[in-house]
Amino acid sequence: MKKNLFLLGLLVCSMATVAQTEKADKPESWYFKLGGSYFNQTASTEFPTVGGNPALDRTYVGGKLVSEKSVTGSFGQGFRTGLTAGYRFSTRLGVELGINYYNSNDKKMAQTTTDAIFVSGGKPVYNFKSVGQITAFDLAPALVMFLGETNGFEPYTKVGVLVPIHGDLEITTDAIVPTGVANPATAAVHSVDKVKPNPTIGFSAALGTSYKLGKHISAFAELEYRNFTVHGKTKETTEFKMNGQDALGSRTTAQIHTNYRDGLDVNSNNAATNPNGVDSTKPMDELSSYVGISGLGLTLGIKYSL
Repeated sequence: MKKNLFLLGLLVCSMATVAQTEKADKPESWYFKLGGSYFNQTASTEFPTVGGNPALDRTYVGGKLVSEKSVTGSFGQGFRTGLTAGYRFSTRLGVELGINYYNSNDKKMAQTTTDAIFVSGGKPVYNFKSVGQITAFDLAPALVMFLGETNGFEPYTKVGVLVPIHGDLEITTDAIVPTGVANPATAAVHSVDKVKPNPTIGFSAALGTSYKLGKHISAFAELEYRNFTVHGKTKETTEFKMNGQDALGSRTTAQIHTNYRDGLDVNSNNAATNPNGVDSTKPMDELSSYVGISGLGLTLGIKYSL
């Protein structure tokens, strides 16, 4: 974060110097951009625990663990659409404020494959898979430096911050009884959990160019890097089905609601640390979880200048 702030400060100073030393050859102006992006993840980290299950891909045969590997990734891969308003102070310097909607690709967060149900460490082992997806709206203020127009092309650079204003991480888990188990009481369980984040802030930088199509219309393309981490605040189970039937009403408050904490102690509503166990009438307390949303993306769109 300190490095990002240093780079942002350096760019602000350089832009201010350019703005003071260069004489504007055209008046101040507003512009608007509409674009769509696709991002690829640029960093992978181990996913947090999902419903008490670690971020692992495990395979059991005959009740014995035969393979295990960590499940890693980032929610930085996905699609984004956005609308941006910009104000150009001079030939070289401007500011932008964008509002974007982001929809990440599905990411596997935990999985177990087994040919039989058995108990390990006091917990039943069964087939299950948890998949996560992030959707979010964010505001993106940025400083822009225009590098000069040549043959209709005008390259530019920009640096700014990302401020999520709404969104969640949706985790869908499906558990299915192994094929070899006869007459199970519960053959399938389906649940959906939604994790709400704490306020956070991220960093973005882009290199782009516009190309004039007419007096007021231009096409633009940007290569953008962004990086921020989302810190969970609460979790709520919004769907819970057993054998295809709604069973959410059978769940306790502690099973439906979770509050994420920086630490757990004897006063926390968690059986691991509280000698009195879990109060089922209150939300469960669990350790905070983090997921990364870092990615490198290409944005294509249309720019309208007043």
